[in-house]
Amino acid sequence: MIVLLSVDLDPALAALRPLGGFFVLHASRPSPPRPLPTLAHAYAPDYGDTGPDVHVPVQPGPQGDLVADPLAHRVRRVSDALRAPEARVAASVAQQGLAARLWSVALACAALTGRVPDLAPDLLRWDPDATAPDDLWLAEVRSARPADTTALADVVLTAHLVPLTAAVHDRYGVATGLLWGNAASALAGAGRELDRWARRHGRTDTAGRAEALTAGLLDHPLLAGTGTLTGTAFRRRSCCLYYRVPGAGVCGDCCFPQPPGSRQPESRQPESRQPGTPPPGSSRSPQAPRSS
Repeated sequence: MIVLLSVDLDPALAALRPLGGFFVLHASRPSPPRPLPTLAHAYAPDYGDTGPDVHVPVQPGPQGDLVADPLAHRVRRVSDALRAPEARVAASVAQQGLAARLWSVALACAALTGRVPDLAPDLLRWDPDATAPDDLWLAEVRSARPADTTALADVVLTAHLVPLTAAVHDRYGVATGLLWGNAASALAGAGRELDRWARRHGRTDTAGRAEALTAGLLDHPLLAGTGTLTGTAFRRRSCCLYYRVPGAGVCGDCCFPQPPGSRQPESRQPESRQPGTPPPGSSRSPQAPRSS
């Protein structure tokens, strides 16, 4: 039996490195190669009201909207990568990508070490132009909390996904129910990939812990009812809108069996995206693990 020691995490979060890029978080050193905004700045409701499906105008900062308005920068980047027909489609994809990144780091720390680091939005610097793991930098590793669903909900749901969901809804008109479905899908995808890594490496304790934490978090009031978890497989009750991207199909965990309004035979449908996997351009690097 492996006992998880109740000690603070190492200052470099080295335990995450074997899992690969999407689970890795730069911590303490080295510092970001250029000045970056914090996620607290990205969530700030300081840019005024805009209608749905309209790109948000910003006043350029020292490095354009990457610093002045990092959320708008990421949405534009995703929109360009996907050739999204509406800004709300790109905003949904961007939100799911960032949610997946945050869940992956927090859940991996919890399952591997039994501890959850302080990932406060004002401690995490974000490069909305980069892919994992070069998108997030933790300024310092502070005292960690024992890992349980309450701690993970505080660190990810309350601190990050509540303000992120509000910002994306207010600025791009994306339905909050859809965004919480994205958050649940991202969580399930992170749990599934962590489970697969752990079982490949004979870490059944880690796999069991990841599965239990994922299931517990999906019962949280903000995520309850967003879908059904069976083992590590998740079926959501909403759609992230990815099917609206030209040439795209539905995601593997989508509520729709095929793109709404499609008249093509099922065998000729566009290739589906894997469940819990943010589409290209969201924040996932080409080397990052994919879920199925």
